Amino acid sequence: MQSLDHFDEDDSGTIFRDVITLALCGFVAVVILLLPHIHPDARRSGEAEAAAPGNVMIEARWPDEVDADVDLWVRAPGDVPVGYSNKSGVIFNLLRDDLGRNADPTKLNYEVSYTRGVPPGEYAVNLHLYRNKSLTSPIPVTVVTSVKSPAGDVTRQILSTTVDLSREGQETTVYRFKLSETGALDDKSVNSLPVALRSWKAK
Repeated sequence: MQSLDHFDEDDSGTIFRDVITLALCGFVAVVILLLPHIHPDARRSGEAEAAAPGNVMIEARWPDEVDADVDLWVRAPGDVPVGYSNKSGVIFNLLRDDLGRNADPTKLNYEVSYTRGVPPGEYAVNLHLYRNKSLTSPIPVTVVTSVKSPAGDVTRQILSTTVDLSREGQETTVYRFKLSETGALDDKSVNSLPVALRSWKAK
């Protein structure tokens, strides 16, 4: 016949083993649930990289001492024009709308738009002089267009030019150009044939 003390020791050991086993099972379950988030599969990772914003970047810069509101307008293939009154489309987004010195703590005169992806076709870039409080004329505005590689590791500048804006209300086509599916510039496509972007209205 076994003593009661012996039964107590066996029960304690069993309970201890059960608690350890349950804790271990819980830990394994948590690790299994976290694995997809720690190591996403290569296919999903590649899709995320391809859809990352900033594939095509268009920047407009004018002298910081000039108190003027210059607006950058852009249009991607098959998309609507994007500018201060329509800050996003399917492809382009206006990241910064600079109003000159009005509510601008940085003192930098700078606007930038970027795309999500690089759809092939024609892109258009315009400038519009909305307001010129400084009465400076002309206002030189430098426009730079850059394209990020499909892998997202290299950004190359493909176009750069400076345009003079001389009067309020002036809208000027800086350039129009075509890109391939890989973001390669068609040099023969570059032109500055006028196209109105600011006057576009959503239907």
